[in-house]
Amino acid sequence: MLRFFVVINFMMRNPLPIQKLMLGLLLLTGCATQQPMTPIPPEWAKTGGTADASGTAKTINRQATPVGHYRAATVTGDYAGYSDLNRFIERMVNEQGFSREYLNGLFSQAHRKQWTIDYMNKQAPVPSGGAKPRAGGWTTFCARFLDEQHIAKGAAFWRQHAQALQRASERYGVPPEYVLGIMGVETIYGGNVGNHRIIDALTTLAFDYPRRAEYFTQELTDFLLMARNEGFDPSQPVGSFAGAMGLGQFMPGSFLRWAVDFDGDGRRNLWDPEDAIGSISNYFAEHGWRPSEPVATPAIANSPVVQNMEAGFDTHYNLTTLTAAGVRPVQACPVNDDLRLLRLRAKSGDEYWLGHQNFYVITRYNNNTYYAMTVHQLAQAIKARYMGL
Repeated sequence: MLRFFVVINFMMRNPLPIQKLMLGLLLLTGCATQQPMTPIPPEWAKTGGTADASGTAKTINRQATPVGHYRAATVTGDYAGYSDLNRFIERMVNEQGFSREYLNGLFSQAHRKQWTIDYMNKQAPVPSGGAKPRAGGWTTFCARFLDEQHIAKGAAFWRQHAQALQRASERYGVPPEYVLGIMGVETIYGGNVGNHRIIDALTTLAFDYPRRAEYFTQELTDFLLMARNEGFDPSQPVGSFAGAMGLGQFMPGSFLRWAVDFDGDGRRNLWDPEDAIGSISNYFAEHGWRPSEPVATPAIANSPVVQNMEAGFDTHYNLTTLTAAGVRPVQACPVNDDLRLLRLRAKSGDEYWLGHQNFYVITRYNNNTYYAMTVHQLAQAIKARYMGL
């Protein structure tokens, strides 16, 4: 999301083999099996706050009092004696105004997640330049999401939250179906938000996973600021094993930058459907979504020349160049410049599409062509079901 957790090194420029693509999504959602939607922590009750009901992101409130009765002279438990954690606490005290005793007490409650460490260590980094996409990988990948469950639940969610989706579309210019496409792929509309305590996930990855320690230490910093700013106990929220949260699986840094209080209750709560709708819409808008412009145009490639052309969400071509290479849109293409050549390795043969700016915006949520195309096609299927087409 967001930057959301940019999944290890698995989401590279080109589509990856299906095993690694699925790993990337699991790192965002944190759980491979569906589970009931996690209840919103009681600390997130309506208590006012400084959020703007218009949806404007809040700034950090350094004067807020952290929630939770935590107090200890030193850190005990799984993280007792961790020098890196002690230095982190010192920085949070000096730079962010936290109480040392509060943080000592909080981290005394944190659990080291050995399963997470083992899982992360098993994954070898992708070689520079990415991996060659496997033939048929697109067919296998999209089948997990373009199914009856995702489409029917997406249409039902739209009916239930039609007013909020319409309001978000009017404010941010993002069509409802693309908000639902993200929610469907990430959490099945809140049905699979993860069951790992965020404090455990981020503490483990910040201090027991050296390869990404810098990234997760910053996310842990942002999570503590988020908890203090929003007024909730940081030991309560649960999400993915990488620390992503809510219906849209925002990482804490993305929350601070792009989450909004869309229901006007004074809180930004990504487990709340309305706030999730507004936050995903705002994320897209802030990353350059262009209202009323297309996302992707299907194309036909009639020349072997195209096989040697670079493809992916971050390529840049104009229509003249693509036409000369034998790539032809199968319907009207309203944009002539800054087109992305997209190659999908289907079982029936390669499929080609032309990605527009809005397709690129979807990849800001997850840097992967297959991911963004799945969101696009799921969005269109949900819209057709909702509209009765």
